Amino acid sequence: MAQSSPSEALRPEAITTWLAERTAVRPPLDFELVLGGRSNLTFVVADADARRWVLRRPPLGHVLATAHDMGREYRILAALGEGRTDVPVPPVLGYCADDAVNGAPFFVMDFVDGHVIRSAEDANRLLTREARRRAGEQLADVLAAIHAVDVDAVGLGGLGRREDYIGRQLRRWHRQWEATRVPGIDTIDEVHRALAASVPEQQGATIVHGDFRLDNVILGPDGTVRAVLDWELCTLGDPLADVGTTLMYWVEAGEDGTLLPADGTASEGFVDRAAFAARYAAATGRDLSHIRWYQAFACWRLACILAGVLDRYTAGAMGDQDTSGRFTPDGLRALAERAKEILAAA
Repeated sequence: MAQSSPSEALRPEAITTWLAERTAVRPPLDFELVLGGRSNLTFVVADADARRWVLRRPPLGHVLATAHDMGREYRILAALGEGRTDVPVPPVLGYCADDAVNGAPFFVMDFVDGHVIRSAEDANRLLTREARRRAGEQLADVLAAIHAVDVDAVGLGGLGRREDYIGRQLRRWHRQWEATRVPGIDTIDEVHRALAASVPEQQGATIVHGDFRLDNVILGPDGTVRAVLDWELCTLGDPLADVGTTLMYWVEAGEDGTLLPADGTASEGFVDRAAFAARYAAATGRDLSHIRWYQAFACWRLACILAGVLDRYTAGAMGDQDTSGRFTPDGLRALAERAKEILAAA
């Protein structure tokens, strides 16, 4: 396993001591930065006996005051795991709030073996056609399971305000856009005004994952979802915001998937957007007649998020990860234009 992590993000000796107090560890530890993450830094940690864990910590440098809360993400995983819900998540080992250990809070969870599908090539290489079909259906079923969790029963009732989710999101991400604005992309402001003037009525309040998509889950060889990852945007609110996010990322065969982080669903065998939405609707009973509005909102929000990611890359806060491709002003502009087109069609 290659030592590819930025040295500023890790203090190996202190982490080894912390980890050894909680589980059996045989030094030395090896740390590998997991590529693909665009916000918090994620490392696979291995000891001399090839035991593996996953460590999550905030990005380097300045971040928004309410972002990258390691304790919050740890608490969500702990509440959902160990058989308390039907949501598959990695078992958590511990959380460290003491900056003296590693310079920033972090938590460690078990390593879940399986496949993370980031492209159609990955899907074709790692999954059979039947497994791809099952994976697509499983994503709808697991999202329904997330939205079925009794948040009060698992201790997450205080995770966030339940009402006016979309209004709060529109305000939050537009503030981030104002703080990390890229000149010449006025479409983000235009779409923000149009979205704010046409918000659908919220259908109940549930856990909202915030970034639910194919490459944020770990799949078994048969397409079963073994674990849902990346809960850093999780809160309470409108469940259809999650459905809109998933459908935004869902690339169908023949479509151009280069604008978004992954296009694994374009591989033959995956159900299409309509089938995914129908399966979710059947499992939850929710009305999806305004779902294209939520897709447009998801595109707009992602553009605002990526503006912040681009800002952190420019400041060197994301280590050695590749800054090419969609993390450019042109990429943000294209995403904002897609939001505008979807909203007009909705």
